[in-house]
Amino acid sequence: MTSRPSIAFAKFAAPKKGSVFVLPADDGGLGETAKACDPAKTLERAFPIAEFTAKLGSVVEILAPEGTSLDRLVAVGAGKVSGLDEYAWMKLGGTIAASLRKATDVAVVLEIVGASPSGKDAANLAAGILLRSYVFDKYKTKKDKDDTKGDAKRPAKVTILTADPAAAKKAFADMEAVVDGVLLARDLVNEPANVLGPVEFAAQAKALEALGVKVEILAEKEMKKLGMGSLLGVAQGSPRGARMAVMQWNGGKAKDSPVAFVGKGVTFDTGGNSIKPASGMEDMKGDMGGAAAVTGLMHALAARKAKANVVGIIGLVENAVDGHAQRPGDIVTSMSGQTIEVLNTDAEGRLVLADALWYCNDRFQPKFMVNLATLTGAIMVALGQHYAGLFSNNDELAERLTAAGQATQERLWRMPLGAEYDKLIDSKNADMKNIGGRYGGAIIAAQFLQRFVKDTPWAHLDIAGTAMGSPSNEINQSWGSGFGVRLLDRLVRDNYEG
Repeated sequence: MTSRPSIAFAKFAAPKKGSVFVLPADDGGLGETAKACDPAKTLERAFPIAEFTAKLGSVVEILAPEGTSLDRLVAVGAGKVSGLDEYAWMKLGGTIAASLRKATDVAVVLEIVGASPSGKDAANLAAGILLRSYVFDKYKTKKDKDDTKGDAKRPAKVTILTADPAAAKKAFADMEAVVDGVLLARDLVNEPANVLGPVEFAAQAKALEALGVKVEILAEKEMKKLGMGSLLGVAQGSPRGARMAVMQWNGGKAKDSPVAFVGKGVTFDTGGNSIKPASGMEDMKGDMGGAAAVTGLMHALAARKAKANVVGIIGLVENAVDGHAQRPGDIVTSMSGQTIEVLNTDAEGRLVLADALWYCNDRFQPKFMVNLATLTGAIMVALGQHYAGLFSNNDELAERLTAAGQATQERLWRMPLGAEYDKLIDSKNADMKNIGGRYGGAIIAAQFLQRFVKDTPWAHLDIAGTAMGSPSNEINQSWGSGFGVRLLDRLVRDNYEG
């Protein structure tokens, strides 16, 4: 990705020569500190002319304002004081980032009429700036350059002027760890499949050892010995060997059972012999969005030294087509011992997760398991691209996930499970088949997964509509969104840290 802005915090002060001076404004106008600065008076005069109402996300600016040495003055609408929650501060930061353009020195006055922004508010503002600034352009040989000098644009230096810089800096250290986890997940989803296969993805997980994460990589030999015929069946058509990365962060008490997160990591999905249409198949490089989110989450938890024991497991395969590829009608034996009739080789993610979930539960006996997967197009038919589907066998876990989704605006909508759906995957030739009928495809996929979790509290998040190609917003303009990292970090933070 491109060089990110640097973030600093300081006491209120006059802006530097040549900088962009950003002033958040609400329905009460500019704050008193901002008004005391000469540039702000110039900016405020423009409000009625520009019909600026300070609605959240609105912007008004003056270029090369007379009587100052500044390049630009920018006012960013903060909306109503009562609406300034965690996500609103992030959106405000994203709006500020969008308004910076080629600026290299930026001063942001964090002052709102009728409110006293905290250090946490400043940290969320800074997080929004970083998240919005992300661009995946590592493969572009001609980047944004200055026409006269030919040098790459210098990353912006953003100084947030606040009443308590020390508190803001402390809060941001924690928040930046989560931002880095989101950006890692975005990078992984955006990488082309010729660069990021199962082996390369496993190496990315292994790199988390630098943060104190314990990482084991299972190769095909180890997985075959464990009986993971369901996962390995998906991988057998590719010359790129399957891997499973097992990540452990032990930040809690030694006696505490871990919480566990499991991700689908199909680094490219042709559909196998049940091949997908050519149109849009290039997007299947993102069919590892669940594994990317789990990897990003483990980075976030380790980097902020979360006081919890957490396991992250990702099953990594490429679903390709050659003479060795799995055929429709093949029957495989999963690690659980249950047999599966594979009627559609494009319903492969559930086959990967079946063995990953069973392995996780059998080895770690966690308090709960949450799996994430870009699993079905059916969930997008049901929910569109603004909510991910939530399926769970445990009401408490489902409620906590929903609350975390509301807090972070990585929103979930609970979908049903039931015996009527479960019987649709019974098979005449094996214990189950990997598809059901035409209707309820996302539910049937969840019912399939539930057969591999026993009685452990479990939730399945179908993120097909939110992890890749989702609508852009104030804090994300990337094809790969990193969906799930902030959500699950919040789940752990609010409910499972000692």
